[in-house]
Amino acid sequence: MSSPSPFIYLASQSPRRRQLLEQLGVRHELLLPGPEEDAEALEAVWPGEVPEAYVARVTQAKLDAALSRRAARGLPEAPVLCSDTTVAVDQQILGKPADAEDALRTLRLLAGRRHRVITAVAVGQAGRREAALNVSEVEFAQVGEEALRRYVDSREPFGKAGAYAIQSQAAAWISRIEGSYSGIMGLPLFETAQLLSAWGWRF
Repeated sequence: MSSPSPFIYLASQSPRRRQLLEQLGVRHELLLPGPEEDAEALEAVWPGEVPEAYVARVTQAKLDAALSRRAARGLPEAPVLCSDTTVAVDQQILGKPADAEDALRTLRLLAGRRHRVITAVAVGQAGRREAALNVSEVEFAQVGEEALRRYVDSREPFGKAGAYAIQSQAAAWISRIEGSYSGIMGLPLFETAQLLSAWGWRF
């Protein structure tokens, strides 16, 4: 097994993913889209696409874009890590809310039932790539309309798949989790460590 790269590129704007990589002790540098890139377009859902296939495809598309970005900027070679998370009720994909009403609709749908949080992670460099998928189940208690509106007013739901973050006030509504807490946050650490181990890291 070859020695690991001294760092990896993280192609994500999520501060939670940065924190989780730091928890593993993996040195990383951000490799973010420039203004000329339409990063949001990569997250468009294709007709008939099931949630697990959607997340895996979007993560690979993000990795393709990030590898091209690194090359175009003339940056040193190093593995690039990308990840994507979505929330699903049955086969319905619940992405980032467009506005307050969309956030409320999403949270009303989640209240009092189970949903899946699906996170894909991929690492790539110079013609080689590895990927993994984590699926966790989260159960919400019943939540009153006033509490949902207060949460939306806090602005916490925006920019988050499923209109909530597990490390926010919404944790008070979560009665049960089956799976990976870090995966629900946005980067499953077990799968990430397994992928990076294949690239020479030791944990």
